[in-house]
Amino acid sequence: MLKMKVVLLAGGFGTRFSEESEYKPKPMIEIGGMPILWHIMKEYSHYGFHDFVVCAGYKQHIIKEWFADYFLHTSDITFDFTEGNKMIIHNQHAEPWKVTVVDTGLHTMTGGRIRRVRSYIGDEPFMMTYGDGVCDVNMNKLLNFHKEHGKIATLTAVRMEPQKGILNIGGDNAVHSFREKNASDGTPINAGYMVLNPTVFDYIQDDESVFEKDVLPTIAEKGELMSYIHTGFWQCMDTKREKDILEQMWKHGAAPWKVWE
Repeated sequence: MLKMKVVLLAGGFGTRFSEESEYKPKPMIEIGGMPILWHIMKEYSHYGFHDFVVCAGYKQHIIKEWFADYFLHTSDITFDFTEGNKMIIHNQHAEPWKVTVVDTGLHTMTGGRIRRVRSYIGDEPFMMTYGDGVCDVNMNKLLNFHKEHGKIATLTAVRMEPQKGILNIGGDNAVHSFREKNASDGTPINAGYMVLNPTVFDYIQDDESVFEKDVLPTIAEKGELMSYIHTGFWQCMDTKREKDILEQMWKHGAAPWKVWE
């Protein structure tokens, strides 16, 4: 079983696209009755990655409370008030997960959030992704690609409408430059689902460091950022329309990211 940790960025204010996102962190907005964060964790767990570090911030107590009561969500329970408020758990389903939820601050930027969980990661490579997008990338192939090239960082790249970090990728899949959210036709974009060596912490200065603007461009300039080209499914959830798309896919049993049984 693989021991590599998975860091999930779930602490930012994010895009407030509905009343629901005003009252809970966006990663806790539900698709098919479960938070999108749960969907992402199920993806990783399918490939044997069960140790998660959640970088929380905005309304972080909601994330902690949800995991604290997870067995309540997935079990049948008898509350017996005749015998001293006894609670009996039936048919408990336990995920093989270890989940560390860290309050990385309310206003901390993405790079700063990663920096704040360093003590929970140690000196080993780790995976990292955002808490508001799902994908059907093969995590084991992604990890093998990262090990083979030996660079500091690998990110998953997809070709979609350019709303995320835009990549200039060479023939060897090296990322020669990284820029954020400019218009460009058919240019690969940063889809998250990264593998990072601990050396990446040397490039994160403080809480104000934005991983996409301050860290990844610097690593790319040094020739240490590689892209894993993914031609399958990827979808972020920045708008209510995107949430509805994911919801309909799940409802009709056509969710490509559901790689687990």
